[in-house]
Amino acid sequence: DAILFGLILSVVIIHLFLKNWGTTLTAVLVIPVTVLLTLLAMKPAGLSLNIMTLGGIAAAIGLVIDDAIVVVEAIHARIMDGQPRLEAVQSAIGELLRPLIGSTLTPVVVFIPLAFLDGITGVFFRALSLTMVVALLGSLLLAVTLTPSLAAWFLRDSAGEAAKNAGGGWLLSRVLRLYEAALRAALRNRWTTLACCMVVLFLGVGIYQRLESEFLPPMDEGGFVIDYVAPWGTSLAETHRQLLIAEKVIRAHPDIESYSRRTGAALGFEVVEPNTGDFLIKLKPRRKMSTQQVIADLRAQFNAVLPDIEWEFPGILSDLIGDLTSEPQPIEVKLFSTDMEFLKRKAPEVEEQIGKVKGVVDTKSGLVYAGPSLSLRPKYAEMQRFGLTSGDIASAVGTAMLGQVASNVQDGDRVIAIRVLVERDQVARMAALRELPLRTPDGTLLKLSQIADIVETPGQLELRREDLRQNVAVTARLEGRDLGSAIADIQKKLGLDRSIPPGTIEYGGLYQQQQESFRNLVLVLAMAVFLVFTVLLIEFGSFFEPVAIVFGAVLAMFGTVLALWITGTTLNVVSLLGAIIGVGIVAKNGILMLDLVEHMQADGANLEEALIRSGHRRLRPVLMTSMAAAFGMLPLAYGIGSGADMLKPMAIAVIGALCTSVLLSLIATPTVYFLLRQAFEQQRPPLDVLKPSVS
Repeated sequence: DAILFGLILSVVIIHLFLKNWGTTLTAVLVIPVTVLLTLLAMKPAGLSLNIMTLGGIAAAIGLVIDDAIVVVEAIHARIMDGQPRLEAVQSAIGELLRPLIGSTLTPVVVFIPLAFLDGITGVFFRALSLTMVVALLGSLLLAVTLTPSLAAWFLRDSAGEAAKNAGGGWLLSRVLRLYEAALRAALRNRWTTLACCMVVLFLGVGIYQRLESEFLPPMDEGGFVIDYVAPWGTSLAETHRQLLIAEKVIRAHPDIESYSRRTGAALGFEVVEPNTGDFLIKLKPRRKMSTQQVIADLRAQFNAVLPDIEWEFPGILSDLIGDLTSEPQPIEVKLFSTDMEFLKRKAPEVEEQIGKVKGVVDTKSGLVYAGPSLSLRPKYAEMQRFGLTSGDIASAVGTAMLGQVASNVQDGDRVIAIRVLVERDQVARMAALRELPLRTPDGTLLKLSQIADIVETPGQLELRREDLRQNVAVTARLEGRDLGSAIADIQKKLGLDRSIPPGTIEYGGLYQQQQESFRNLVLVLAMAVFLVFTVLLIEFGSFFEPVAIVFGAVLAMFGTVLALWITGTTLNVVSLLGAIIGVGIVAKNGILMLDLVEHMQADGANLEEALIRSGHRRLRPVLMTSMAAAFGMLPLAYGIGSGADMLKPMAIAVIGALCTSVLLSLIATPTVYFLLRQAFEQQRPPLDVLKPSVS
């Protein structure tokens, strides 16, 4: 859905600017061909069609057309100036080849560090980044091969007055005049402009600190999981009886379409106790309540009718990630101590404290007890007198209670073991078990109670260790609140508890995954900026342009955090990915803005006038590419289509960067470049000083 809507919106943008169906068709044909090339490249790369790869194609729709737009716009402008069609194609490609390569490589190198991420973030974004890299490189190849060929075919020399009036009409003319005036004023008041840019950066930092944070964006998956744990020692039959009550509640809910249940079983290979299991809930496509509202409703009903059972309501994806990372809870407070009594006493207190924090639900103390057990304590004197051993007693009781395989029978392709065991009523109670008959080596019959005592042992606490350190993990989930602020409140509350020794508490769960992912992505962002700077340095051969372009790209991140704040989108690994992509995309605009400056100076213009002329010439393609990219991602930003919630924060972040790049970086980049050139030329000695003296 997002791919189709993005394609339509990109077509509309190009036609509004060029007012010519020939040029529009020339640029737009790149999109389906690029998509086909991407799909062909996915097969040898081992990529499958999934939300991340299709999302990468959808996100790239507005980007792959950028190179074609720049080429078509340049050819169109030359035809409007009266050049013959084929000559216009050749001169446009000759002028744009270097900036096209540089402007395409800048977003491509941004994705390189993402391919080396490990953990959950690496699993998610490796496929998306590889898909977008293939799409962008394919668009560059087509822009310098297919697009000029199509332009020579579809465009005509006799463009006529319609062509002369194309390009956005009076509105674009007013925008060009406004931009020229704003840039001229910024260059004349360059220090004031630089100060305003720094204020914008500080505002961006302030907004960033106010953003709510999550590990993954909240998604309406059309279903969820209900995990449950009955009191320890509950039999399979009793657990089943209680869950039949829960099923009545589920069937009575108007927004639930179907469900399945596992009791005493799990999808994996681990051993599961009979008092645990899960429901998988599927919601109706058209429903009155959102997923979170359905969860809140069921949580209240379950806790009312079955208060002894512990309930959890994770999302499908978060539950899967939790199982894969062995950290299924968003909130996990780990208490480390060698004193088991301290852990038994403190864990319930911590559970009570975090349960008072707003939005924290489904709390658990982490104290897991095994069910009570029966221990056989042999009477060694009596046992030896009758010629028996501990192994004889254990074998006899095991055979009585669990049975012993005596033979097998085949049922179709299955081999079924035949077990011999005593009747259940003879071992169903401790009193009956004490009367269990045993035969001695000489044939004498004894009662079990004559040679062994049967003692009931209470349930033992499950021992948990991490890095050889004994601990208990208090866990909880969230309802209607972001992870970052909830953890901050929990840390503040537990920090006031003086009975907890320093170094006792650590925070794990999905919060730990979030922090590790954030650190990795910030490192990726720094590497992306460095790689973009390196590409620009190679392209321009000086430090002036790279510093100015990277400054404008970093400044555009203000738009990313502003867009997240306005839309109420949380800061998560997907929105951080959008910020990283935004740096690469905005840098493309800076390349187009500064590429013509030296050409303008070679024609006799001074530096200020060269910057203004270059901006005037490049503003239209910059606006077209930025708007095409933004509108191409607009369907993802609106969450159109199933599964689009996953990539919605990324699209919002990129659109925010693009919007502010047009408003800020197109002013900031030329200003910083002007300041750098001016400072360097003032420090450089005059040419006559450098000449050797002639005696």
